[in-house]
Amino acid sequence: MTERRDLAAMLHPLVKALIAAEIRALEPHGISMWAYVVLSALDDGPVRTQAALAEAVGADKTRIIGTLDRLQEAGLITREPDPGDRRARLLAITDAGRRRRRAAQADIQEGEELLLATLSPGDRAAFLRVAETLANNVGP
Repeated sequence: MTERRDLAAMLHPLVKALIAAEIRALEPHGISMWAYVVLSALDDGPVRTQAALAEAVGADKTRIIGTLDRLQEAGLITREPDPGDRRARLLAITDAGRRRRRAAQADIQEGEELLLATLSPGDRAAFLRVAETLANNVGP
């Protein structure tokens, strides 16, 4: 068996650099990483309850309450009572939230392109394909 570093050891410096770059990219948009995750989840899917959103993003539902409050105050999401369960709230992204999320994503991906440009076109395509496959296999 060929010796190789553990995946976590290989990925840690990359993930650390990507997170730092993402935080810098989000700052001009006035949103945190958690806010970006929430906006992305709401933009990618149907209206959700707070509990369903928390599960989809892999967070405790109490963890995202402050983020939801800030997003609602900024007019980026709406929270309405669920007619089927008066204890629950239905979340939806607003048009302003959708624009903010997409602008932030464009800036994030622009930064990622600098890193990806260090790879050959074949390696770039393979890396993105494998990263997508692994991300889909581990879930939220």
